Amino acid sequence: MSGSRLAPQGKALFLDRDGTLIVDKHYLSDPAGVELLPTVRDALLAARAKGYTLFLFSNQSGIGRGYYTLADAEAVNARMEALLALPPPLFADVCLATEAPDQPMVYRKPSPRFILEMIERHGLAKHHCWMIGDRETDIEAGLAAGIRVAGLTNGKLTAEAWAQFKLPPFPLHGTLAELVAALP
Repeated sequence: MSGSRLAPQGKALFLDRDGTLIVDKHYLSDPAGVELLPTVRDALLAARAKGYTLFLFSNQSGIGRGYYTLADAEAVNARMEALLALPPPLFADVCLATEAPDQPMVYRKPSPRFILEMIERHGLAKHHCWMIGDRETDIEAGLAAGIRVAGLTNGKLTAEAWAQFKLPPFPLHGTLAELVAALP
C-alpha cells in the first residue's frame, strides 16, 4: 500500500439556520426570539441515525452591517441548541459568515469555502454530502462545492418561487423531516 490513501467515506449535512432549522426572523439577535421549525428535532435525530455528521452554515450579514455582534449570533445558536435538546455536540463545526454583501466574500454563501474546508478536515466524501437550505445562495454554495443539494419550501420560497432561479434540478421538500427521510 505504498502511497495509497483510502477514499473519504464520511457523509454530512451542511444546514442553513434561518428558514431551515428556525423561523427566519430577519436579523435575529435575541435568543428569546428563537422558534424551531416543526419536525426539525426529529429530522436531526434521523440524520444522525443515518450516519450524517451535521454542520451549521449560516450567513449572518447583520454582524458585518453592525446590527448585532458575533456574541449575539452565538447566543441565538446556543438557544436553538438548547431548544433542540439533542446530545452534544450537535454540530461538528459552525460557520457564521459575517460579511455584509458589500464586503469581500470569504465564507458568505454562495462561497463554498466552508464546505470545502470541512470536507478536507473531516475526511468527507463529496458524493455523500448535502447542502440544505431555503434560499438560492444555499444551493449555489453546495453546487460550487461539488456536493448534492436540496431545498426547502418552508421558508421564503415556494416551489414556484424556486423555479425562477437558473439552477440545475434538485429535490425540494416541505419540511426538513421529509427531506431527511428521503436521504440514503
